[in-house]
Amino acid sequence: MPANTKYLNTSPWQQFAKISAGILGGYIISAVLHMCLSLWLPNPKEVLITSIVTLFIVWCALLIIPFLFKNGWKAWLLYIVIITLLYSIYLIGNQNNPFVS
Repeated sequence: MPANTKYLNTSPWQQFAKISAGILGGYIISAVLHMCLSLWLPNPKEVLITSIVTLFIVWCALLIIPFLFKNGWKAWLLYIVIITLLYSIYLIGNQNNPFVS
């Protein structure tokens, strides 16, 4: 059964925004999240080993979220805010980390 056309997005820019937010933004968020987990958890080597699998799982979940938005640019805005927040937490936490040389 085909999708109802009134629910489909006709703007190519909105489609591009949603797809790029899902692929690129979702990957960056999942990578920075795992970088932060390596600072928060006591053994960063275990985070590195398990991040091979969990990064892909988190990325797949974040790939779907932009398609729930009506406006793809709002999804990008949300993803940029999350990336900035996580990366600033990583930079602040990395200053006092004894494991980093």
